[in-house]
Amino acid sequence: MSTMTLEKLRADIAALLEDAPESFGDDENLMDLGLDSMRAMNLAMQWDEDGVPLDFADLAEAPTVAGLWALLSERQG
Repeated sequence: MSTMTLEKLRADIAALLEDAPESFGDDENLMDLGLDSMRAMNLAMQWDEDGVPLDFADLAEAPTVAGLWALLSERQG
């Protein structure tokens, strides 16, 4: 399993949003920023290939950087 950092998490999301990682806050809803279901699925597939324990359901349930980071922190222990 690949260890994800907060910076990498933000960078991956920013790349799909075609924006800079610092352009959105940790508590902003990523769906409101343009992370539609297709982009979310692509991100989940990328993370799966990298061994990151987050999936599409996680993106739908916790659609913020802070929410995803909290889930990931629990799983990475």
